[in-house]
Amino acid sequence: MQLHHFLLAIISLAGTVQSFWLADIPHQGLAPFAGANYPVFRNVKDYGAKGDGVADDTAAINNAITTPGNRCGKGCASTTTTPVVLYFPAGTYLISSSIIPYYFTQMIGDASSPPTLKATANFQGFGLIDGNPYWTENLNWVSTNVFYRQVRNFIIDTTAIARGLLRRNVVFNMPKGNGVVHVGLFIESGSGGFMSDLTFNGGATGASMGNQQYTMRNLVFNDCGTAIIQLWNWGWTYIGLSINNCGKGIDISANSNGKQEVGSITLIDSTIVNTPVGIVTAWSSSSQPATAGTVVLENVALQNVPVAVSGPSGTVLSGSSSSTTITGWSEGHRYTPNGPTNQIGAITPNNRPSALLDGNKYYARSKPQYESLPASSFVSVRSTGAKGDAAADDTASIQNAIDSATSAGKVVFIDYGLYRLTSPITIPPGAKIVGEGYPVLMAAGGYWSNIDNPQPVVKIGATSGQTGVVELSDFIVSTQGAQPGAVLFEYNLASTGTPSGMWDVHTRIGGFTGSQLQVAQCLKDPGSGTVVQQCVAVYMSMHATKQSTGLYMENTWLWVADHDIDDNANTQITIYGGRGLYIESTEGRFWLSGTAVEHHVLYNYQLANTKDLFASELQTETPYFQPTPNALVPFKPNASLNDPDFASSCAGVGGNCAASWGLRVLDSTDVSIYGAGHYSFFSSYSTTCSTVEAGETCQSRIVSIEGASSNINIYNLNTIGSLSMLERDGRSVASWQDNVNVYPANIAIYRSG
Repeated sequence: MQLHHFLLAIISLAGTVQSFWLADIPHQGLAPFAGANYPVFRNVKDYGAKGDGVADDTAAINNAITTPGNRCGKGCASTTTTPVVLYFPAGTYLISSSIIPYYFTQMIGDASSPPTLKATANFQGFGLIDGNPYWTENLNWVSTNVFYRQVRNFIIDTTAIARGLLRRNVVFNMPKGNGVVHVGLFIESGSGGFMSDLTFNGGATGASMGNQQYTMRNLVFNDCGTAIIQLWNWGWTYIGLSINNCGKGIDISANSNGKQEVGSITLIDSTIVNTPVGIVTAWSSSSQPATAGTVVLENVALQNVPVAVSGPSGTVLSGSSSSTTITGWSEGHRYTPNGPTNQIGAITPNNRPSALLDGNKYYARSKPQYESLPASSFVSVRSTGAKGDAAADDTASIQNAIDSATSAGKVVFIDYGLYRLTSPITIPPGAKIVGEGYPVLMAAGGYWSNIDNPQPVVKIGATSGQTGVVELSDFIVSTQGAQPGAVLFEYNLASTGTPSGMWDVHTRIGGFTGSQLQVAQCLKDPGSGTVVQQCVAVYMSMHATKQSTGLYMENTWLWVADHDIDDNANTQITIYGGRGLYIESTEGRFWLSGTAVEHHVLYNYQLANTKDLFASELQTETPYFQPTPNALVPFKPNASLNDPDFASSCAGVGGNCAASWGLRVLDSTDVSIYGAGHYSFFSSYSTTCSTVEAGETCQSRIVSIEGASSNINIYNLNTIGSLSMLERDGRSVASWQDNVNVYPANIAIYRSG
C-alpha cells in the first residue's frame, strides 16, 4: 500500500497580453540521466502544433510529450529521469482526442495570455487531458504514486461537444442547460495535495472528485448544475470557494450499500450565491460509519441560498432568501476539549489572530509567475556556470547567480538539473527564485557528515531575525548519499510586513537516480532493525528558527522516500530522516496551505514556543519500518531542539509508543488547523495494523499537545493506525474506536482547554 501525493499544482492566471518570459529565455535544462541531447523544455509549436483554431493539434501535442521514446508512458511505473516542461504559446489548440501527459510532465501555458484547448465537435476520449489513462483494465500509474506534475494557465473549452467529460483542467468553459452532462474536473483516486485558482463555467458538474485529501483554494463555479460532487474522501479543505447560480453547491451524499463514502469536508472563507441548496449531506445521528459525512463551516457567506445544508430528511441548516453568514457550524464529533459529543449545530468560530488575516479572511497568495517581466529580468544558473549534471560542484555558481540576480533586482532561474552543493548556500532578502521542472539542489560531500553537528544546506536569510522577504517556487532540495547532519532548509528571515513565500518547493530524500539512496543501497529489510549508515540521509527537512517570522508555504511536500521512484516495481526502501518541519519562531505568522511532511523518524510537524499559525489539510505518514527500529534510532533526541524523549514519555504506555509523531505542539498559542490527516499504515512494513478490523494498532499515539499551549483548534482531524488520536500532556483525549469514519477515524472539532 503506497499512499503518497499526487503533486498536481493547477493554477490559472490572466494578465496583460505580451510575450511571456518563459518562451523567450534560453533553455539549457539538463536531464543528466536521460541521454544526450534530451530536451527538457519543449514548445508545442516546435513539434508542429499551430494554435490557430483551425488545425487539429492533438497529434503534435502528444508527439511533443512522447518524443524521444524513453519517456515514462504505457507500462512505466514512475521516473525522475525524463522530465518535460511543455509550453503552449497563446492561441487556440483544437483537440480531437485525449492529451496524455506522461509521468513527470508539466503543461504550462502563456501566463500573460492563456491559451485555449478547444475540443472538436467529434472529440473522442475520456477527457481533454487524461492524466492517468486506462490502457489496460487498470490505471497506468498507481494513482497514489503520481508525482511532480503541473497544469497551469489554460482555458478549456468544450462548448462544441454536445455531451462530454473533462479531467484535470484549469479554466473550464462548458455548455449550459438541461441535458448537458459535461464535467469540468474528474478525479477518481489518489492521495492529493493542492489545487488553486480554477474557474468552472457551465456543465452538469464543475468538479467530480474522489481522493484521500486535498486543499483547494480559490475555486469559482458559475452556472453549474452541481458545483462539486465528492465521490469519496477522507478529508477535504475548501478555502475561498465562490459558487454562483448553481443548482447545488457541494454534494457529499455518496453512499454504497448503506454506508457513506465521504469522510469529511471543511469549508471556510467562502461565498455561495443564488444556489437553492448549499451543501447536500447523508449525515444523521444513526448513519454509518459513525463520523462519516462530517461537515465544518466557518465564515461562509450566503446570498439567496434558501437551504444551507440539507440531509436525508430535508433541511438541516436553513439559509436565507437574502443574505446571511455562517460564522461557525458543524455536524460530527466534538472534543471541546473533552468528548466525544455527537453534535450538529452552531459553533463558536476559531479566534483568528489578526496577524494571519487579510480583511476577515486568512491571508493567501497565489504563486507568482512574473508574467509582466521581460526575459532580460531572469538570470540562469546554467549561464553563470552551474552544470546540473549530478557530478560537478555547483555551490559557487549557484551562490553567485543568487547574489548577482538579487542585487540587480532580477529573478534567479534554476534550469532543470541536479546540482551538487558541497557547502551551504544563502538566499538573501529580496531574492526571487523559480525552477524549471523541479530542479534538484543536492547536499553532497562530507560537509554534513556529522550527526552531532547539524548544519543547514539552504539558508533563507543569513542569520535568524534578518529582515526581508523572498519568493521561492518550483524546486527541490535533497541529498546525495548519507548526510546525517544536513538541515535542508533553515528559514531565518523576519518578514514582518508582507510574508515571504514558498510555492511548490519540496524536499525529496532518496529514491531517485543520482541520490545514491536507492534500492541498491537502501533496500528494505523488514523486522531486522539494522541501520545501514549509508541510508542515514538527513538530520531535518526544514527549521524555522526562533527570530524568524512571516512565511507562507503552499503545496510544499517534505518527503523521505519510502520507495524508489526510478525502480519500475516501486520497490520499498529504508531511508532515515530525523525530523520534518520544526517551527520555533517566537513571533509566529506562518501559513501552511496544502503541505505534507512524511516518514521522518522523530516527528513530521513540530511547533514549539510559537504562535499565530494557520494550516490546511496537514498530511503525514509514519516511517514504514518503525518500530524496528523505533523512533530513538538512529537519531538521539536533542534537547536544544525540543526533540521528543520517547524513553521517558513512553513509560507506562503500551503498544508501539516510540513512533514518529504526526504533529507535536509544545507551549504554543493561537494555532488553527483546518483539516489534518495523520496516518500510520505500517508496522515493520506490514499493513495488518492499519485497519478497523485489526484495531488500528500500528502505533500508540500520533498527535500531541503539550505544556502551556492554548487556543489550539483542529477541525476535521483524521488518523489511521493509531490507538490514540490525540494526546494532551501524555493523556489520551480521543481514541479511534469512538470516532470511526470511512477509513480513518475523525474528530470534527477539537479545542484545547
